[in-house]
Amino acid sequence: MLTPLGWGTAAVSAALYAAGWWLGYPEPAMLAVAGLAAVAGAALWTLPRPRLEVRREIAPAKVGRGEPAVGVLHVRNAGRGVRGLTALDAAGSTQVAVEVPRLRPGGGRTVTYRLPTGRRGRIPVGPLRLVRADPLRLARRVREYGAPQVLLVRPRTVPLSLLPSGRAHHLDGPTSDRSPAGTATFHALREYVIGDELRHIHWKSSARTGTLMVRQLVDASLPTTTIVLEARPQAWPEPDDFELAVDAAASVAVAASAASFPVRVLTGSGPVADTRGGPEDVEALLDRLTAVMPGPGPQSTLDVVRRVRAGGSLVVITPGGGELSRVAAVRSRFDRVVVLRVRPGEPASAPPGVHLIDFGDLDGLAEAWRRLGTAR
Repeated sequence: MLTPLGWGTAAVSAALYAAGWWLGYPEPAMLAVAGLAAVAGAALWTLPRPRLEVRREIAPAKVGRGEPAVGVLHVRNAGRGVRGLTALDAAGSTQVAVEVPRLRPGGGRTVTYRLPTGRRGRIPVGPLRLVRADPLRLARRVREYGAPQVLLVRPRTVPLSLLPSGRAHHLDGPTSDRSPAGTATFHALREYVIGDELRHIHWKSSARTGTLMVRQLVDASLPTTTIVLEARPQAWPEPDDFELAVDAAASVAVAASAASFPVRVLTGSGPVADTRGGPEDVEALLDRLTAVMPGPGPQSTLDVVRRVRAGGSLVVITPGGGELSRVAAVRSRFDRVVVLRVRPGEPASAPPGVHLIDFGDLDGLAEAWRRLGTAR
């Protein structure tokens, strides 16, 4: 099909030809014929439909915010030689264009191009379009290839150490129905099911009830790291500040999960993630934090904290210090309470029993966190 330039050239050429014929001047008519010939040649240039095999990959499919990600385009020519190809790919609201070198018959090319990763979220990539145009850009043929894909831009993280809980626990630790099955600590008696080890049968209870009963043994529950993220839009007038807050939440969550401790992440809208801990949970935590966006919630940060199950460490991430005193009111329910303030506008004093960290970037968070971990 003709491009806007092609249509304009054809219209001007037709007008010149009519003017030259009407006025009896051959020069405008000759220019008009040349213009119309160029348009016709451009249409013929793009008329053949190339036989192409096209495949696009995203490498890697998951990246941290700001980290490099590329589209890898593989093009193989199964027909005659082709030149003048341009690949157009959409990555979110960004249009990416890359020139494809000349393709010889039976030959192939691989080209790469950068994808935008400056904003966290699920970035739709595609559809991929190959545009074949003539050298004068008077005509072009556009064809779509493949299905759209998704680039997952996750929060950035920095390595953080695991904070000590600050309180001594019973040697076996608390147990619950969610505790992982193990061999160390008795939790309860339950009915026998096929697959239970016979050595765990409790014969006295079985004789008394007339039903085979077994001892349920679990591994003691580990202290949970609870992360409460302020996500109400009015609290974050600057979008970059909220992105930094999510990065901080991800860094704390990854540190605890990588050390095999349970992690719970909440906002005023409800739970974001609740994992038992372990390196395999790191990916799930990052994926779920990718989807966190500012939004009105039925609960404030304080309401969320009051409803959190007691024990372990509590980390509250907020832009200011307006709720410091109210967070201090629940200090006794947790072994350690840390408030992370993102680029606060004014200084604040930490209430007794609450650790306060002000930071303006992830490097500053890592340094302050290190000092907190070494403090007695």
